Amino acid sequence: METQDTLPRDAQSILELAARSMFHLFSSISQGMFLVDRKGRIVWVNEGYKRFLPALGFSSVDQFVGHMVEEVIPNTQMRRVLDTGEAFLIDLLTNKAGTFVVSRIPLRDDESSEVIGAIGIVLFDHPETTLQPLISKFALLQRDLDDARRELASQRRTKYTFASFVGASPPAVEVKRQARRAAQSSSPVLLLGETGTGKELLAHAIHASSARAAGPLISVNIAAVPDTLLEAEFFGVAPGAYTGADKKGRDGKFKLADGGTLFLDEIGDMPQSLQAKLLRALQEGEIEPLGSNKLVPFDARLIAATSRDLAALVREGKFREDLFYRLNVLPIRVPPLRERRADIPSLVEVLGEDMALRSGTAQPELSAEALALLSAQTWRGNIRELRNVLEQVAMRSDSRYIEAPQVEEVLREAGIEKIAPVPAASLARETAEAANDQGARLRPLADQVADLERRAIAAAMTATQGNKLAAARMLGISRATLYGRLENPV
Repeated sequence: METQDTLPRDAQSILELAARSMFHLFSSISQGMFLVDRKGRIVWVNEGYKRFLPALGFSSVDQFVGHMVEEVIPNTQMRRVLDTGEAFLIDLLTNKAGTFVVSRIPLRDDESSEVIGAIGIVLFDHPETTLQPLISKFALLQRDLDDARRELASQRRTKYTFASFVGASPPAVEVKRQARRAAQSSSPVLLLGETGTGKELLAHAIHASSARAAGPLISVNIAAVPDTLLEAEFFGVAPGAYTGADKKGRDGKFKLADGGTLFLDEIGDMPQSLQAKLLRALQEGEIEPLGSNKLVPFDARLIAATSRDLAALVREGKFREDLFYRLNVLPIRVPPLRERRADIPSLVEVLGEDMALRSGTAQPELSAEALALLSAQTWRGNIRELRNVLEQVAMRSDSRYIEAPQVEEVLREAGIEKIAPVPAASLARETAEAANDQGARLRPLADQVADLERRAIAAAMTATQGNKLAAARMLGISRATLYGRLENPV
């Protein structure tokens, strides 16, 4: 390969001519240009640069030439170019002469390649005007980037608190009590419950009440991510790990949750091939990105949730026993809606208000009979199913006032089994009627209490379709006490 030293004479001449031509071209098209020698002394300025001299405090070129560059041009970086030999092709320079877009290019000796001087070029002397389209485009991109960062930050903040978990029934109060205690710990939390019971809401609330509330909350729905992508989603991807991978790499959810909380929803659906890696990450506090051989430390509190029976999956060999014990440190069972029917009127109120805000319409109002009908259902889909029914009823109604027949029609079309309502008001009326009866008033108090207890147990068993555990929870007694009352009525 030929070097500049071995070029034929005609080629060398062309190269020298090109260098002179480029020098003259830059001198003519730029707003100004000057040269400094190896020591940084100004040795030449072109005609264009002369107009800046008065602003710099010089009345003639002779006064300007011969000075050290940093003595006569404030804020210049020319000395750095001479010391490092590195060019500054585009830079902003501001001094008492104005603001300029400039270039600084080192000059080298052909034989030794040593820096022998440098060229300073003023490309634009009014960048705010000349570069306005570029500046505007950059400002727009910067605003879009800031908006995206704020949106991402808002998504990684908690959306819910414990106040968002609506309910004052004993089961609701108990689950919130357990969750608040879990928030004060750094141990893993396992939320167990049917779909639609509010497990994700509780995960947000636990994070918001924890010492990590200022950190991010990163959520992953394992059931929604293909098995082949889960490892990359969890642990990230090293630069160029595989064909098509981002050259800069990508952080996984564990790293994104650093300093905060990682919420793994539907943990029971995790493939067995990934369970061992998750266990190791939790034990060691470090992850290995896909395609990398470096371990990356992380500090994130884990909250997992599942609607499946993890203990049964362990017995069936579908879930690692050691991972189960690692997750099952602070288990919290989230009760289904049928076990806290007393909360349904409050939930209807909150859901209706949210529907009205989203749609811009009036909040629906349900009659007592309509509420009683909703309170009597089993709600296999829990709060999510209740919301769906409410939305259907509201969409079909021409009025904001909802009656029981409208609710019954939607329930029937949805295939939801309807239970005969046994509202507390009916039980109260029966008790009052019995108290007004002459014979009842003459009965011993113990007999009246026993009779009321039998009615309450019968109503609970009817409302829960014979589910003794659910009935005991509804009545606020233990299952053993309920069994005793059923076997030996007082």
